[in-house]
Amino acid sequence: MPGRPLTQLVDEGLIDAGWAQALAPAADTIRMLGDRLRAEQASGVGYLPDGAHVLRAFQRPLADVRVLITGQDPYPTPGHPIGLSFAVNSDVRPLPRSLTNIYAERESDLGIPPAPHGDLTAWSEQGCCC
Repeated sequence: MPGRPLTQLVDEGLIDAGWAQALAPAADTIRMLGDRLRAEQASGVGYLPDGAHVLRAFQRPLADVRVLITGQDPYPTPGHPIGLSFAVNSDVRPLPRSLTNIYAERESDLGIPPAPHGDLTAWSEQGCCC
């Protein structure tokens, strides 16, 4: 969960050191947002994705990232967001419209058929930060 110094997030394995360096100019904002999320949680107001997934996209080493996709995350239904933009747990049906549109464009441009699920973890493991 955010709110701690970026170096601590690196030490805890929540973000890659390369991302910490890139995000350093926004460190105060990231810490403030983490504090806000913890305060909301303490007052009974939850947030999505789960705290362990808030910075998930930044765990992949920045040096390995070849594509960066920015967009919405999370989806508003508990259990759906997994910390990668546009991605949902593999058992979520129907797939969110935004992800369906991404899959349709990928198929149109590259001839790659849509995946049967919305988990983009494999994309992340191939250097796509989303």
